[in-house]
Amino acid sequence: MNENDKTVLHTEMTVGEILRNARTTGRRKREIPTVSKQLCIREEFLQALEDGNYKLIPETVYILGFARNYAMELGLDPDEIVNKLKREMGLVAEDEDVGADVGTDDNVVADGEKWYQRIWTRSVKFIRRHWVWFVSGVVILLALIGGITFWAMSGGTSGVTPETPTEITLAAPIDVDAEPKYNADVRERFGTENAENASVVLQAIQESWVKVEDARGNTIFSRVLVPGDVYYVPGGDGYTAVFGNAGGVDVWVNGVLAPKQGAEHARVADISLNPDDLM
Repeated sequence: MNENDKTVLHTEMTVGEILRNARTTGRRKREIPTVSKQLCIREEFLQALEDGNYKLIPETVYILGFARNYAMELGLDPDEIVNKLKREMGLVAEDEDVGADVGTDDNVVADGEKWYQRIWTRSVKFIRRHWVWFVSGVVILLALIGGITFWAMSGGTSGVTPETPTEITLAAPIDVDAEPKYNADVRERFGTENAENASVVLQAIQESWVKVEDARGNTIFSRVLVPGDVYYVPGGDGYTAVFGNAGGVDVWVNGVLAPKQGAEHARVADISLNPDDLM
């Protein structure tokens, strides 16, 4: 099959048919469980991509991210697959020029969606991303209400002195000024429990799947990061990583940008996250 035939085939086939055809033909035929283990993406999500059953995948950003990494693993052009998938899902018009960047789905509005529905959708997404702060605020508010109620029921300052309400200790907020001078605005932070002692910080400047393992080979983090997402690597030695798009991940060591761990759209495994090795 020449290149012209291949282009026509991809034009006539759906994204799911292209992915299934690439997986099941040629010299590198593989089963979905095998690819699932290599990409750390659940089998049912890969099957949903091939079947075009996108409702089984929770959010648009994950659909596009999984499709990109699946295409890269199968040796397909990830930009071609993502752009074709956007058209199939109705995110862009058939004749609209689509860039290679895959961001969040915040700006995608369904046909006929009202302005108040759009505000509600974005509000829900904002709360989901920052749920820790909302929960902390609710806990503090409930503690204050409980303290005031107890004080009022005990007669204020007269009579028996009310017990001091139990102090609620919250995690200290991240010192933004002490963080690296990132090359992209921070979208979302992961591994914040490691932020205080993290010598190594990862930030996606392009969409990339990132997996981090400890010294025993246990996966402690696996996610498709979109531009701006940050992950704080736990302190200590023995951690390694796999980058689905090595050129799309900035690695910061003690506030200093380390050399790239690979080229754009290149999958690189066994990356030592030891600060000395990275530099």
